This record gives sequence, structure tokens and C-alpha cells, in this order.
Amino acid sequence: MLTLLAFVVALGLLITIHEYGHYRVAVACGVKVLKFSIGFGKPLYTWRCAGKPTEFSISALPLGGYVKMLDEREGPVVPSERHLAFNNKPLRARAAVVAAGPIANLLLAVLLYSVVNWGGTEEPKAVLATPVPESMAARAGLIGGEWVTEAAFSGEALEDVRSFTDLRWRLTQGAMTGQDLRLVVTSASSVRQSDDSQEELNQNPTREVLLPLSQLDTKEVDARLFRSIGLMGPLTQPLIGEVMAEGAAAKAGLQAGDVVLRMGERRVTDGQQLREMIRASGTVSGTGQVVSPQVWQIERAGQVLTLMVTPQVQLEADMQVAKIGAFVGSAPTMISVRYGFFEGLSGGVVRTWDVSVLTVQMIGKMLVGEASLKNLSGPLTIADYAGKSASLGWASYLIFLALISVSLGVLNLLPLPVLDGGHLMYYLWEAVTGRSVSEVWMERLHRGGLAILLMMMAIAIFNDLQRLIG
Repeated sequence: MLTLLAFVVALGLLITIHEYGHYRVAVACGVKVLKFSIGFGKPLYTWRCAGKPTEFSISALPLGGYVKMLDEREGPVVPSERHLAFNNKPLRARAAVVAAGPIANLLLAVLLYSVVNWGGTEEPKAVLATPVPESMAARAGLIGGEWVTEAAFSGEALEDVRSFTDLRWRLTQGAMTGQDLRLVVTSASSVRQSDDSQEELNQNPTREVLLPLSQLDTKEVDARLFRSIGLMGPLTQPLIGEVMAEGAAAKAGLQAGDVVLRMGERRVTDGQQLREMIRASGTVSGTGQVVSPQVWQIERAGQVLTLMVTPQVQLEADMQVAKIGAFVGSAPTMISVRYGFFEGLSGGVVRTWDVSVLTVQMIGKMLVGEASLKNLSGPLTIADYAGKSASLGWASYLIFLALISVSLGVLNLLPLPVLDGGHLMYYLWEAVTGRSVSEVWMERLHRGGLAILLMMMAIAIFNDLQRLIG
């Protein structure tokens, strides 16, 4: 129920803002607007505002909306109203009306990001868990427990890293744009206990680490990308959480609240490390992957116990990995992140710009085959994310809305004839040549653009179904 409600609210808000952008600028440019509709098909509810010629309606099919303006190309216009027709307005006015919808979505994103910045959120502190073995972070010298205080892409000035969420966003940017990332880290202590000995760290607890993200093959932004980087999440304690019935953990006698001290001969220091050790605990034999019983040392209610645990092999993302059927890792240390008015607004503008640029770059990479088409998401995935973000709180939901609003704004600016960007492409041609695109060419381009859009929608829905089935 929450997923459906969150999806409907998101869809209704984003479509309304987009169409209102068109409507508001059209009215400002002196264009007579005949109808403003949220949704297509049969109107469910219709009303008029006193003194205005526009009919407002909510229609049966909520996957879009439209603003119908007075236009001589769509029907006869009485001579006294020809100056109110869209087609008789100057080129700059027509372009402004068309561009207003996507711009409204981008401005909404700025507002949503800013509201989150002003209101403040509780986010994980940017303290690193033990990196994935042999990953980029591990090769760069990170061992876990470091607190990331500053970061910058190569050639740029260092900026504060306020949370692990902030760090993850920078990692995503760097990976997708091929930029190396510099991290300034402060060690949790000057000495860290390793498996067999003590590893002495630099006497200066603050040091700089370079992650060569430009070397990554980034066709998909998913868990595998962050596994290659090695930074899967913030530092957590190696605590056993909810234990599933009939799982390996339950059969071994593990209970919620148990702290894992050792797995075999190896010392366990944090939740991420424990998860990786469990995943890698399978051994390959002639008949496939098997898991042998393991000796675990745990602490329960102040007592140290020894249990025999046999993880179970499961299929995950086309790979067989070992699991124990329990939540592993405590909640991370949280910090409050809040911005002042101007700093929050500036941050909203910067984040909207960054997401817009990243979206365009991702689309470009998909066109040339450098990124997978699996990155396209349709309504089912959006609905799923809407419900999940809403369940996490208002800040997560607003960030989700901002992200989708940016995507909608950027998508509509693409130079496809059926989209706003396609109409702007026509107006650019008119501005350069002094004449409008012929009706014949407009019809051909419209059909081609519609075919491309339908193909993109089909791929997105196919990806949705694969994610649900998988």
C-alpha cells in the first residue's frame, strides 16, 4: 500500500510540475491555454477557475499529461484571437514555453535537495569498513577504520566529506566520469590489530589516498561496481542481527546480538569484513561449490562461546556465494548533516547540476555501448524505489523525488521529436535557416522519435521484469 501511495504521489507531483511549467510560461507569453490535463484519456474530474479560459482536469491514465494551447495548426481560430495562438508567437516565446516544462522539473529538484539540506538528515559517518580483498581500496592501502574527512577529483580543490552518503556519491561520479578521487583519511588509531600481527600505521594519523577510478570498467552502476572499488559500506560492528528460521545461523545456534570474534583462525574486526569472509567461505570441488563446517568464536552476554557454522551456498547475481541466513553487522555510527540557508540552496543547485550531467553522460555511454542498457529503469522499478525510500523517511523520499525529477527534466530535453527537446531542435533549425521544418519532415521525424521512445520504454520495462524475477 505504501509503495502504491508513494508512487502515485511521486508521479502526480512530477507530472503536475512539468505541465505547470508549460502552462505558466504560456500564459505569461500571452498564449491562450484551452486545457490543462494530468493524465490522458477520459477525464475523471474537471474544473475551471473564475475568469480563466482554461479547463483543468485529472484523467484516467496517469502516465503523463498535456497542456493544449490555441493553435491554428490544430483547428480554426477566430480572427479576434489569432494573436493568442501559439503558432503566431515569436520564436523566443515558443521556445520558452516548450523549455519551461523540463526546467520546472530541474527547479523542483533544486528545491527538494535544498529542503533536505535545510531540514538535516541522519547519515552514516564516513568511517570505512574493511575493504573487499584485492579491491582498488585495498590496493590503495586502506585497511578499514579510516575516517574520510575530505575528497576531491584530480586537479580540483579538496572539499569536506560530511557522511558516507556524500562519499558514495563522489565515488559514483568518479567512476562514471572516469575521474580519479583523492581521499584525506584520519586513522581511527595509530595501531590496528591485523590477523597475525600488529600493523604500524604512519605516525601522522592523517594521510591522503588516491583511488584510480578512471581504471574501472563501469558499464553498470550496481553493487559490483562498489565491490570493484572495495568500499561497500560504512564501518559496523560484527554483530549478528535477525536470524532466519531454518538458516545456517539458526541451525548453528547463533542468536541476535551475538558478536563474532573469530572465524576459524582469522580475527573479525567489523561487519563488512565478516560478510566478505562468509561469502568467500565456499570451496570449489569437482562437483561444484561446497562449504565445510567452520569454527566461530562469539561473545554472548559477556561470555565467549565456540560454535560450528556451516554456511549455505546460494545464487546471487549469477554467482554462487555462501550465506548464513542472518543479518550481519550492526547499525553504523550516524551523524546529523544540516546546512544553512544559502549553503543548502547552493548545495541543491550543485547536486541538481551534477545529477543532470551524470544522467547525460550515462545516456551518451549507453548510446556508444560503454554502459549497459540494464541501467534503464521503468515504472515498476520506480514504484519499488518510491516505496522503499518512503519507508526510510521523508528525507530519503524527497531525495528520490529529486532524482526522478532531474531524470524527467533531462529526458524531456533529449533531441527526440516527440519530446520537448525535439521541438527545441525544430526551433533551432528555424532560428538558423529562417524557415520552419516542413510538415513532411516533421511527420517523418515524429515517427522515428516515437519508435525510439517506444523501444526505450520496452527495454526499461524488460529490465524491470528481470529485476523482479531475479
